[in-house]
Amino acid sequence: MNLGTTIIKGRRSVRSYRDTEIPEEAIRDALECARQAPTAMNAQPWLIGVIREKETLARIAALTDHGKFIGDARICFAIFGEKKAVYYLEDCSCATMNLILGLWAYGVGSCWVAGDKKPYAGAVRELLGVPESHTLVSLVPAGFPAEMAAPQKKDMRSISFSERFVPR
Repeated sequence: MNLGTTIIKGRRSVRSYRDTEIPEEAIRDALECARQAPTAMNAQPWLIGVIREKETLARIAALTDHGKFIGDARICFAIFGEKKAVYYLEDCSCATMNLILGLWAYGVGSCWVAGDKKPYAGAVRELLGVPESHTLVSLVPAGFPAEMAAPQKKDMRSISFSERFVPR
């Protein structure tokens, strides 16, 4: 096992955060990881908001259906995709995962909260003043974990196959 795979395998969704400041270096580096994400035709159709104000975090949390814990996070990243980009969803999903892994490399936990096609996507976009040319793809609240669970993962044989799928 190497450092990169250790970070990937150790990452968990974190919904409970300590009230500890996140170093600026971790935030900048995680944003750089997002910026370096793979993207179809090098479109880079993302726009990433960094939200720290408690009032704004609370307002975003109130808009979501499964992200009420956003209000307790130290920070939340809002990833928007340029609608005219053919593969904005795939590209912004790659950027989101790179951001999450970049944060985790500093011990900062997060949880991907869906944005694409959610009824609150437009309201979050308007709250943050993002132009209509973009749509919310994901919200990533983050902070140092207050608690963390390691959910059971499926067996490798049940999620993969070689050459051709054969029902078991």
